[in-house]
Amino acid sequence: MIENILTEKISIGISACMAGSKVRYNAKGWDMLDGLQREKSDFRWTPLCPEVMSGMGVPRPTIKLVGGNGDDFWEGKAIIKSKKGENLSESLRNASEMCLQTLRSAEINAFIYMEGSPTCGVKRTTLKNTSLGKPPGVFGSLLVKEEFFLIPSQELQSPVKWWDAKRRLVAFVWLCRQDLNSAKSVSEIWHYLKYLCQELNEKKARALGTLIAELNSESTFATFEQIKIDILKILREPTTLPKLKNALWKNYSFLRKNKNFEIPEINPPETLRNVTTFVKELMIAEKESKLKALLLGCSPIVYRPSR
Repeated sequence: MIENILTEKISIGISACMAGSKVRYNAKGWDMLDGLQREKSDFRWTPLCPEVMSGMGVPRPTIKLVGGNGDDFWEGKAIIKSKKGENLSESLRNASEMCLQTLRSAEINAFIYMEGSPTCGVKRTTLKNTSLGKPPGVFGSLLVKEEFFLIPSQELQSPVKWWDAKRRLVAFVWLCRQDLNSAKSVSEIWHYLKYLCQELNEKKARALGTLIAELNSESTFATFEQIKIDILKILREPTTLPKLKNALWKNYSFLRKNKNFEIPEINPPETLRNVTTFVKELMIAEKESKLKALLLGCSPIVYRPSR
């Protein structure tokens, strides 16, 4: 049976301005990792800034996409211009490709990006008013196409969103490392991940479950690989607070009934409490289930990185 344990220290790329480097156009930066405290050492960090690597320097004029979004940029339909009107497309193209190669060389599967940047942004490329700009940005487009596990930097400031991102990331990297070469191996990884996938996208997860149940000795490696790709796509989807509350209660109730797993601090989803209290419930359930070697479906992969 495949073990649901990941001992590899996960490497994460991050927009350098979000890791404390003062490389923004106005020579500012924010240390968004500081709030992780001790958890910060559970990961290996690779800060990158395509704009600085392009030679623009700090401070520098602001830049913007003209003629389309980041996808259009890579198809030659859009350009990057500075506030002064300079066409910086070639230098930013080269720098973005260098940053992507750095991530590939380090076998990095995840990236924490600066939302609102014309370079690193994914869902917006400006921070002005309520405008989304022209997403994705130039580097953001590459990250999406390369199917990285993407985390908006602002989620590091939300305890519940970070908890969600972390448990999905651990499952994502664990699955990336699995060699699915038989129907048995697919069934084993699904045994661990099915409840998490059902929480994130029930319709897709149910369809996958049906497909996996029908696998046999005639099933092909191409089928196994496609199932893996489909699960990885689901794991990239963030949850919602109501979904997470229901998932915690459902998984806890199952363990309490079948494994005599009692944690008085865990409340039903309808119980009113603040986010801080709820995150404590998540962390207690995660810790206690792992101590007792029980599978907590909403956080199924045990992360034990070397310090």
